[in-house]
Amino acid sequence: MALPNQPTVDYPSFKLVIVGDGGTGKTTFVKRHLTGEFEKKYEPTIGVEVHPLDFHTNFGKIRFYCWDTAGQEKFGGLRDGYYIHGQCAIIMFDVTARLTYKNVPTWHRDLCRVCENIPIVLCGNKVDVKNRQVKAKQVTFHRKKNLQYYEISAKSNYNFEKPFLYLARKLAGNMEVVFVESPALAPPEVHIDLAEQTKLEEELERVKHQPLPDDDDDLFE
Repeated sequence: MALPNQPTVDYPSFKLVIVGDGGTGKTTFVKRHLTGEFEKKYEPTIGVEVHPLDFHTNFGKIRFYCWDTAGQEKFGGLRDGYYIHGQCAIIMFDVTARLTYKNVPTWHRDLCRVCENIPIVLCGNKVDVKNRQVKAKQVTFHRKKNLQYYEISAKSNYNFEKPFLYLARKLAGNMEVVFVESPALAPPEVHIDLAEQTKLEEELERVKHQPLPDDDDDLFE
């Protein structure tokens, strides 16, 4: 799934599409992985940057070709050429901006229209920010659609590897896959309150078993 001008590699590689509203931190997230930032390629016909991110697993190396939109989601949606041949996906929203969460169903619908039955991870980014607008218990979309959800903070590298590990396991059809080496990441730009975040994640775990609301909008009254 490399671009035409990129060499292919002799280990498993997958096209990973990253979607979500502009400003949610998709580019920042991908660029934390230093080798991917160093090797990125630009595909002007689709207006996309492709970052090859390598991870070392107990079954050998794998590569995600991360397709990052270069901001055209601001013009309303993305062209099908962005999604075609996508093998896995991350949908990102910003926990400090409610609208970005409300738009998640639209991104999910767009994605599933072109890519059927691919593993998808939902990520709530910027959990390092104190005044979050989307509380952990208000995030229910992943439960309705049976997606994996992770709280992340791109700028502090918090949970950086979790979406990739989940996707690697799904693509391999093997829950025994683990990363045996940490990727080279840019140093944290901010620090996260780990005790506070652990409390939030425990709350997420608890609400998993509560009945789903009829409509997410009820949560934002």
